[in-house]
Amino acid sequence: MSPTQAKEHHGAAPPPVPRLLPVPGSPGRTRPDGSSGPADADRAGAACPAEACDARQVDADVPAAVGRVLDAVLADRVARAHAVDEQFAVDLAARVADFTRSGGKRTRSQLLWWSSRACGGDDRASVAAALRVGAALELLQTCALVHDDVMDGAVLRRGRPALHQDLRARYAGSAPLGRAGRFGEAAGILAGDLALAWADDLVAETALPAPAVRPVRRLWSDMRTEMVAGQYLDVHGQVTSAQGPARALHTACLKSALYSVARPLALGASLAGAEDGTVRALDAAGRCIGMAFQLRDDLDDVFGDPGRTGKSVGADIREGKPTYLTALARARAAAAGDDRALVVLERSLGDTGLTDAGLAQVREVLEATGARAVVEAKVGRLVARGLRHFDGAPLDPEAGSRLRGLLRRAAGGGAGTARAADLTGRECGR
Repeated sequence: MSPTQAKEHHGAAPPPVPRLLPVPGSPGRTRPDGSSGPADADRAGAACPAEACDARQVDADVPAAVGRVLDAVLADRVARAHAVDEQFAVDLAARVADFTRSGGKRTRSQLLWWSSRACGGDDRASVAAALRVGAALELLQTCALVHDDVMDGAVLRRGRPALHQDLRARYAGSAPLGRAGRFGEAAGILAGDLALAWADDLVAETALPAPAVRPVRRLWSDMRTEMVAGQYLDVHGQVTSAQGPARALHTACLKSALYSVARPLALGASLAGAEDGTVRALDAAGRCIGMAFQLRDDLDDVFGDPGRTGKSVGADIREGKPTYLTALARARAAAAGDDRALVVLERSLGDTGLTDAGLAQVREVLEATGARAVVEAKVGRLVARGLRHFDGAPLDPEAGSRLRGLLRRAAGGGAGTARAADLTGRECGR
């Protein structure tokens, strides 16, 4: 999912930010075999004691297992922050830790875990590495969400004040309104940077199986670059309003399909030492499923039921997000010479004060141009193609079934009924 997809628009003020206590452990060191992390297996599993490194026990509740690793890592990082400076630790480090620990469904780390399990990652070292890299994904998500909120000027996140808004309010009485707002934005950028640094540290300090060192580091590096590129193209499209359908799909691939699904799957497979063909099959499946999820989310933003989606409708329209859905509607309206539809889209996209009646007019245009029907059909094709890639990979039957179900839920459940003859490679970036 993209950073914007996690937003909520209701809730109460957050509780006081707790001061976390340190935990035993030491920074990682490079091992003779080239893997990175603590010097021995016991320290490699410092955040994963023997009873928690049993793969079957983790299977029972993956988010909780990842949460326990995060608790240990964040306690250590906040303790180090206090040693650097108390104000920094209280204002930024503790808030970053609290934000990360209160995360949502931990979908990315679940995808990584079940990909690793489906590829045979069940020994103690593989379990510890998968949980730690999964925890790093959650910190990377914190970076993305905090920065996204600053860029979008968001007020709330997960029903609570966005982190930069919380800091702005904290110092509102100490500076003029304009300065307090600018301070909040600057502090939000620094908080996101801190989360990214912690994520990188966690990966660097994790003892990786020797064959996984190179592919995991490359995947991690590529994912960070793709995430920034997708976010930049997103804000660039909002400013220029120049994105056509192909460009919108490319942006969605970088911002959601790769970062949210494909790369976590590839990371999990690489950690388990999967063959190159298996990694490629899971990566291809993730691209398709991730794109299907993004397109379904675009549809839900305009046509969804807030009671089902958990968020208000029309946010992407009001923010002027360059989605494939609206880019396609604009292109089809231009090709048909439908000036009225073009006027509605130009007037509505990016209108932060768009009324419900105005949003209803946008819905009519998306229906009349056929854009909605085209996107819904594409979602079906993408899911079907993604599952075909997935089903071609040699995976553990039990864990593979769990992973397949997770992918289907991520893509919207029962979609994916398209005929094989309808499938092409273009939607997946392949």
